[in-house]
Amino acid sequence: MLKPLSVFIGLRYVRSRHSKGFSSFISASSTIGIAIGVMVLIVVLSAMNGFERALATHLLSIVPHAEVVAVNSPITQWPKSVARIEQNPHVIAAAPFVKTQGMMQKSAALKGVEIRGVDVMLEPQVSAISRYMIAGKWQDLILENGVIIGAGIAHKLSVQVGDKVQLLLPPANLNNQKDSKKQQFPVPMTQQAIIVGVFKFGGTIDDTQVFINLAKASELLGYQADEVQGIRLKVDDVFAAPQIVREVAYDFDFYVYMLDWTRSHGHLFNDIQLVRLVMFIVLVLVIAVASFNIVSTLIMAVNEKKSDIAILKTMGAKSSTIMASFMFQGLMNGIVGCLLGASLGILISLNLTDIIRAIEAALSVEFLSSEVYFIDFLPTLLRQQDVINTVITALMMSLLATIYPAWRATKVEPAQVLGQA
Repeated sequence: MLKPLSVFIGLRYVRSRHSKGFSSFISASSTIGIAIGVMVLIVVLSAMNGFERALATHLLSIVPHAEVVAVNSPITQWPKSVARIEQNPHVIAAAPFVKTQGMMQKSAALKGVEIRGVDVMLEPQVSAISRYMIAGKWQDLILENGVIIGAGIAHKLSVQVGDKVQLLLPPANLNNQKDSKKQQFPVPMTQQAIIVGVFKFGGTIDDTQVFINLAKASELLGYQADEVQGIRLKVDDVFAAPQIVREVAYDFDFYVYMLDWTRSHGHLFNDIQLVRLVMFIVLVLVIAVASFNIVSTLIMAVNEKKSDIAILKTMGAKSSTIMASFMFQGLMNGIVGCLLGASLGILISLNLTDIIRAIEAALSVEFLSSEVYFIDFLPTLLRQQDVINTVITALMMSLLATIYPAWRATKVEPAQVLGQA
């Protein structure tokens, strides 16, 4: 025999077990249970990884990674501030902005919006909004009264490119009223605008966001030519954005607010992490239940093979050899289950997006709507480390399940068993 004795005996017992009806059924059920648990865990982890990647590459392509916003007075000479910020090795690009809340009106229809004044040339360096234009061109925003709106706003107001709308804005300086009494209910400013573009990104951004030219926004909100409200940053590592914006803010010699995406959309990432943890625990418990079916299989095997164990002991077999034989027999369930589950899990994970789309088409349903979520597909990202961790976890549980039955096998007394025979 070229194989170790314990491996040889374990393989013989595995082959002989297939002829035993009930024992074979229990063994197969444990193997299938482990395979299903491993497969589902790999698929779920891949889906969670996909959501994280979608968060980083899709949502955060529009949502600012970080911003520094003036507190008491505007940021002056913003071109110099932008140039200084871009010297930070972790900052890819920076762009100025001013923003305010307002209303957009078309005839009798009104819609609350967030109006963001941006530099037409610098904004595409920190935002991918120009890639989501479905009507008009981003460059047309250079027109003095031009505005680009989200598809949700366009639908709400029933407008399209070329239509004229009215913007209702808060007064630029509520406190600058020297010759008259301060108004308790100040009259909003009105500004005629023409729609030069419509973008469609998904989620609430389409329902609220309006872009206008930085120069026009500064004029409406009372800023000078070289003054802005804040500067938006695009960083090389979105998960390090809080630390990067803190480094940038410390370089200013006046007070600024330090804002980053974790304050506005961090709950999405936290939700993904929470779901990942909960699903990992639940599915590991599923694998554990399937693995401990091995205990029943091996206990039955020990009872069936008592005479064999007694003969092996009388021939001088060590307890460690007998224990290893039964542990190997049980571990085969885990190995087969892990190989089967990992193979199916990898195959499904690599094609998960297409599988879900096919199911949606067949059932005429939509699992993820871009009107609610920031994506309309189920993303997936298979990571080698997730597969390795899942397989190792399942194998360890399978191995632990074999210890007690294998130890029971070593307690068989040859004299008592052979005497009864």
